[in-house]
Amino acid sequence: MTSYKTQRRLSLIFRYTLLSILAVVWLIPIIWIVLASFSFNDTGFVSTFWPGKFTLSNYTGIFTSDQFPFVNWIINTLFVSVVSTILSTFVTISVAYALSRLRFRLRKPFLQIALILGMFPGFMAMIALYYILKGLNMLNLGGLILVYVGGAGLGFYIAKGFFDTIPRAIDEAAEIDGATKWQVFTHIGLPMSRPIVVYTALMAFIGPWIDFIFSGIILSSSGNAKNYTIAYGLYNMLHSTKGASTTYFTQFIAGCVIIAIPITILFIIMQKFYVNGITAGADKG
Repeated sequence: MTSYKTQRRLSLIFRYTLLSILAVVWLIPIIWIVLASFSFNDTGFVSTFWPGKFTLSNYTGIFTSDQFPFVNWIINTLFVSVVSTILSTFVTISVAYALSRLRFRLRKPFLQIALILGMFPGFMAMIALYYILKGLNMLNLGGLILVYVGGAGLGFYIAKGFFDTIPRAIDEAAEIDGATKWQVFTHIGLPMSRPIVVYTALMAFIGPWIDFIFSGIILSSSGNAKNYTIAYGLYNMLHSTKGASTTYFTQFIAGCVIIAIPITILFIIMQKFYVNGITAGADKG
């Protein structure tokens, strides 16, 4: 008995030690970025961990710059992210609920095709999407929203797994009482699936908010910095002119901290629903 308790104690010590080391490794870069955003530096990369001089000029400078309209970037990105989140969440949840509850002829082939398509990385289609949007004259924020929402339906597997855990007897009882399938979905399915709805909305928001590759491909041809999103705008800040990476590096770091704040707050507030959604959705597939 004593040997078992000793082994268990040693096991717990090892686990907590390992988690503490990993936490420190993960936190050090974050702390460095935050400290660097408050450092006074005009020589390029910040090579010290603790700033020699603290300043707020990086934050004030990025908001007051005439060359880099950071406020416009925030507004553009927020608009794209919010609209994409609302539409993508509705599409994903609707597709997941339909595939979980309804039985139709092409249901299984669709599930198989969607699974295969999900194995291919999204950037493989970016060039084709660029020329399609160019032909439609939609190399703008509207085109970004269209692509984000259009690809949302294939991300239904986790949500479908969550709906599979809800007993079908509840739906059948509501239908016996005269409820339509839409009423069952809106009055029973959605209220009982709040965790997966929150999880889906978070994922739908984070994608457009931090996307750089696709937004850079679509928006680079506009030539107007006011039409950029945050990720591409910050990249363009460091590559706009010769020596920009040296002059604006600390402002770039400050911008990175600013765009991380909304996601961090969302995760802190929605953490419970996020964890419940992803764990429950992984039970069945």
